[in-house]
Amino acid sequence: MKELLRSTDPTVLAFATALLNGEGIDCFEMDVNMSVLEGGIGIFPRRLLVHADDLEDAQLVMRDNGLPVSDRG
Repeated sequence: MKELLRSTDPTVLAFATALLNGEGIDCFEMDVNMSVLEGGIGIFPRRLLVHADDLEDAQLVMRDNGLPVSDRG
């Protein structure tokens, strides 16, 4: 799995997930349960991961829709 996107904004993550699912690219959101540790204030970013073979296609989908792409992939 490679990191595609990192954000503290849940709407960005939901939009990115919908776009990827629409293109048939599986993704997995990490750090969802960090809100328990942070008290729900959203200071810890969540990560969206994709399979390494899908990374380039996923990055293209993100860029085409004006979403940021992680440089940590």
